[in-house]
Amino acid sequence: MLEFEQLKLRLVANEQEIHDLRDAIGYDKLVRDIEELELKQTAPGFWDDLENSQAIVQKTGKLKNKVETYDNISSSYDDLLVLIDMADEEGDESMIEEITTSIDELESNLSSLRLGTLLTGEYDGNNTILTFHAGSGGTEAMDWAQMLVRMYTRWGERHGFNVKILDFLDGDEAGLKSATMLVEGENAYGYLKSESGVHRLVRVSPFDASGRRHTSFASLEVMPEITDDMDIEIRDDDIKMDVFRSSGAGGQHINKTSSAVRLTHIPTGIVVACQNERSQVQNREQAMRMLKSKLLEIKEREHLEKIEDIKGVQKEITWGSQIRSYVFMPYTLAKDHRTGFESGNINAVMDGDLDGFINAYLKAASKGELNDG
Repeated sequence: MLEFEQLKLRLVANEQEIHDLRDAIGYDKLVRDIEELELKQTAPGFWDDLENSQAIVQKTGKLKNKVETYDNISSSYDDLLVLIDMADEEGDESMIEEITTSIDELESNLSSLRLGTLLTGEYDGNNTILTFHAGSGGTEAMDWAQMLVRMYTRWGERHGFNVKILDFLDGDEAGLKSATMLVEGENAYGYLKSESGVHRLVRVSPFDASGRRHTSFASLEVMPEITDDMDIEIRDDDIKMDVFRSSGAGGQHINKTSSAVRLTHIPTGIVVACQNERSQVQNREQAMRMLKSKLLEIKEREHLEKIEDIKGVQKEITWGSQIRSYVFMPYTLAKDHRTGFESGNINAVMDGDLDGFINAYLKAASKGELNDG
């Protein structure tokens, strides 16, 4: 039957990529590494050093997940070939929908695994810290900043990441002046590093009684979270710590004591704050990780040899250089100005459907095809 022939052609078109991906992910080396790590776990006294043993178990799990993902894709391909031939021989048209859905799923998993091979940066596997700032535009811009916070929260939830608000400053009437979010999960930074920059909104403002169209801006800064094994030294004399009472939502207990912490790095003027945790000690620890992440991000971006070479607050974002526009009126369109990728389903985008943008950026970056203008 013609339908089954077309399905088979579509499926077979993925065969070469499946074969190539085996080498791209280093399948054979992954299997050897898993065997070595599992052998370590059987050694006497393995659990004596709990921190080290947990790190090895976690690494083993990540490698196994990658191997299992590839194995599932490979076996699904073989199974689908057999299923198509059987259904075609029997003329069973009722199988067409099921086979089509299975091929969709295989191609989606193949695309995700392929993208993983593009995440080769030193910090791509890390958790990430997102910092949002409302731009010019008053209440409208503050509302836009809050919309972006929700958008990235929904994206994180879609992908099984743990999303946590670390700090926030409410807007005067609505929205947020600023917010800091931690996204925890494998390759969180690798995926979200593409989102750093200025985001532009065009819509009829709900805060304008005249119903006029407004353009608003908000900036997003994306940093890898520094892990404990990264040696970033900051002198105690270079840090000023202020404590204050937490504000906004988060449970009544956080408002009773001055548990929120604000750290200022005196040599650069960089300020970070955390008010999410219950205790002042926990908030200071998280704020220090944020500060180290920020300093490391600047060091890497400016190609400096050491943290001490950073001079003054870095002005990295200008309002004229938006990376993406979100238009609600007079038409609906979200467009990335670096890759040209766009989506007309603005509601889905604002609900966290960002994979198309992220994928397009990673592919373009790997080929050196980004439009920075």
